[in-house]
Amino acid sequence: MAKAYIPGNIGPRSSHSCQPRTTVAHVVRSVRMAFVFRVAMQFVGLLLSLLGWVLSMITTYLPQWKNLNLDLNEMENWTIGLWQACVIQEEVGRQCKAFDSFLALPAELRISRILMFLSNGLGLLGLLVSGSGLDCLRTGETRRGLKKGLLILGGILFWSAGLSALAPVSWVAYKTVQEFWDETVPEIVPRWEFGEALFLGWFAGLFLLVGGCLLNWAACSTQAAPASGHQAAAETLTRGPYLENGTTDLRT
Repeated sequence: MAKAYIPGNIGPRSSHSCQPRTTVAHVVRSVRMAFVFRVAMQFVGLLLSLLGWVLSMITTYLPQWKNLNLDLNEMENWTIGLWQACVIQEEVGRQCKAFDSFLALPAELRISRILMFLSNGLGLLGLLVSGSGLDCLRTGETRRGLKKGLLILGGILFWSAGLSALAPVSWVAYKTVQEFWDETVPEIVPRWEFGEALFLGWFAGLFLLVGGCLLNWAACSTQAAPASGHQAAAETLTRGPYLENGTTDLRT
């Protein structure tokens, strides 16, 4: 007795009928996760770089690059920065006086002024450039190469800004240590010590370097499709011809 034909019974292919839809969902989910991860890394890198730039600006104008505590008068402390020297007295408070001549400053302070200005300028330029290359911005979605180049350039600018911030604070710290242990100076003479601005400068340079590394890593990683391309990718997979095993042929 012949078996009746039942519509929809397509034999072995019916076991794979759900596989194309599963493949589409997996691809879309992978693309979306890669895109979100890239954007997250870009935001973290930009925020760290912004924090480093702000700390670099504060370090430039703080007068606490070096501190001096007088043993004979514990109520009086001296601080020195790139622009002025201050004396702090318990009764009078803080009194500061700007340096009269740039050329009269020690070499490390003169060079530190220039390098800190350079760090601040490079950091600001890096923020503007890298901010224009973020993947979350809708502008320039069709020019992926340009946005990648902006991110890489911004990362390089942050690297340069970080090195420009680390160099002067490290140089001043080295000179301070060298003068502190100078045996030719009598022990009764007070010695300069590290000020708070040096530690802020080290943190600023570190944040700028790490932020630049994250931006370059995000730019050089596998390019993820923009958010608006998820639906197009799904439609391409669902409209493709099926192979015998039920998967989609993407070659057409």
